[in-house]
Amino acid sequence: MPKLNDVCRYVRSKAAGPFWITVDLFFDGPESFDAHKDKAGLTVDSIAKRLHLRPETVKRIEVPELAVIKFSYPRTHAQGGVFERDMHGGQQFAPLLDIDL
Repeated sequence: MPKLNDVCRYVRSKAAGPFWITVDLFFDGPESFDAHKDKAGLTVDSIAKRLHLRPETVKRIEVPELAVIKFSYPRTHAQGGVFERDMHGGQQFAPLLDIDL
């Protein structure tokens, strides 16, 4: 069974303002996007579980023209706050790389 990291060209996360994080899944192309976009590992519930979030706080956006799926969710702590540990949100994607598809 392939892992997310096997079928995506890039998986990245980034700050989406001071209160949100966005994870981008760039598939290898339209065929890969179409083959994997509806897999159980890429549902809002699955992503929320992996990232220890409440599913109702996670937004899933498909961009078929770019073969991309985006997941956005609120930060646990505001960007730049005293308890915030990843100012740019650049490390938030790591728990998703080994999702089974």
